[in-house]
Amino acid sequence: MTHLNTVVTWVDARERLPRSGTPVAAAITGRYPADRTTGSDSASGEEFWLVRPMYFTTLHWSEDGTEHRDCFVDSDGVVRLPHGRPSAETVTHWAELPTLPGGMTHVVLGGDVQPALHDAWGARPLT
Repeated sequence: MTHLNTVVTWVDARERLPRSGTPVAAAITGRYPADRTTGSDSASGEEFWLVRPMYFTTLHWSEDGTEHRDCFVDSDGVVRLPHGRPSAETVTHWAELPTLPGGMTHVVLGGDVQPALHDAWGARPLT
């Protein structure tokens, strides 16, 4: 069987940011639901701290045309800034995503997918 353990190293987002385009696990803090009517997020909702997959970029344009610099973006296009910058939800820590099981890469495409899956599961390739 393939060794499937991995080690995660968390980096404080106040101290260092990932390279642009890097997919990461991001630890996000904020309040949910935030009270949007008062304009104050600090007193409303329940405080949370959770991990989400995101990517980091040095420049991102939101659908409404807003420019964001040095930010984390999730799969829904929600932008979160590093902790300490003005944002209702901020990224406190980030970690590089592990490689695929049994491999040294983050992505396998096309005809290489099935052999990589079989190697990861410890199975013999289909003939």
